[in-house]
Amino acid sequence: MSRRNTISREFFSTIAVVLVLGLSVMCAIQTALSAAYFVNERRTALTAILDGASALSQRFAEGGSIVTKPLGDERAQDARSGFELFNTTSGALVFVASEDGQVLIHTDGAEFARQYIPQELLDEMNQGGDVFDTGTLGGVYKDKYYTAGRRIDVDGAVGYLFAASPMTALGSYIMDMLVMFGISAAAILLLCSLLCWVLARRITGPIEDISEAARRLGSGDFTARAPVDGCVELADFATTFNNMAMRLQTIDNSRGQFMGNIAHELRTPMTTIKGFIDGMLDGTIPPEENHHYLTIVSQETGRLARLVQNMLDITKLEAGEVPVHAQNYDLWKTVTDVVLSDEQRIEDGKIDIQGLGGPPLAIYADPDFVHQVVYNIVDNAIKFTPEGGTISFAAQRKGNMVEVSIENTGAGIAPEALPFVFERFYKEDRSRGMNTRGSGLGLHICKILINLSGGQIHAESEEGKWCRFVFTLPAGN
Repeated sequence: MSRRNTISREFFSTIAVVLVLGLSVMCAIQTALSAAYFVNERRTALTAILDGASALSQRFAEGGSIVTKPLGDERAQDARSGFELFNTTSGALVFVASEDGQVLIHTDGAEFARQYIPQELLDEMNQGGDVFDTGTLGGVYKDKYYTAGRRIDVDGAVGYLFAASPMTALGSYIMDMLVMFGISAAAILLLCSLLCWVLARRITGPIEDISEAARRLGSGDFTARAPVDGCVELADFATTFNNMAMRLQTIDNSRGQFMGNIAHELRTPMTTIKGFIDGMLDGTIPPEENHHYLTIVSQETGRLARLVQNMLDITKLEAGEVPVHAQNYDLWKTVTDVVLSDEQRIEDGKIDIQGLGGPPLAIYADPDFVHQVVYNIVDNAIKFTPEGGTISFAAQRKGNMVEVSIENTGAGIAPEALPFVFERFYKEDRSRGMNTRGSGLGLHICKILINLSGGQIHAESEEGKWCRFVFTLPAGN
């Protein structure tokens, strides 16, 4: 099983690797630059020693050249003492060679493995320039040296003057530099580690809070919320998560309410059906009244079937499983067909119908959708219109839409109830005279169908006088 790192560990590890690599590159560059600087500084210093030693060599030219033969003891001692001043002050080795390359005088003979300078170096100096060698000077030294050489003319004779410095000094210089760099790098790493830890906590803290809220949400706690803090991106992330959680909570609450309403709506007709059937079976209801109560049972069974069908319709509509078959046709034909299908109920209630029979008005919509919408609204209007009341129809084209209005006289809808009439299972207080046998799903279905058709629907009312439902549909050709 693979082990996953936390964001903090990954962040810290990444920063640590970047820092170590960066410091390593800086160390390599610093070492190279320091070595180059040291070599250049040695060259400059040895060249300066050559200048001084050249001037000193002229003092020993009188009476015999120091570049043609070894001097007498006294004179050699004086020359060696003068050169040793440079050795004392700078640590440099100074020596003189004859024209054929033989070392005649020097400050420390123990450093020499051979006494003759290679001819190629003599040739290079004979061309008029100084030479600078890093190494053993062609095997002259036992150890490695930085060596600066120059051709000199002393009392008419030609010789060669050399100043050398051991290369071991470079190692000591580099080591000192590395120690100082290591101390600085350790301090930088420690400081950066602390800063990275603080930064990682600032970044991962909100993420961990969101993760914890997500775990709670996943376990069914829809009240879980993530604190909105940290950087802008994380704050936006937390806000998006909280909006999602609120939406899920709303859906969960709606689902619970929906299931409760379904249970309530199903229980009422089933209780009625069971009560009447039990009454007929145990003889509580006289046989001569069985037909009356069986009629009621049939009505309640039909109501139950319609409720179930409405719930199935809502489920399919909200899931987008019902295709829309829009076409151009006359709106008034649908309205007239609905009114004629309820003719008997309208006559029984002595309801006056107004506004039918207008000129053809084309719409572009699904005929079944529109028929269902008009049927549900007219059905409600008939239920809530008092005897001798009026149901009015009106329709007109407004731009690329057709506005339809269906109004009925009666008690109307309370102002506080208007915003909720299209919600599932919503019913106004029974004390206000609303028909209690409705399911509260008809207007909700209307809203879904109108929205699928590309229109809008709303309700208007003046309490105690009238109620009006207004919806729009795309105009036809």
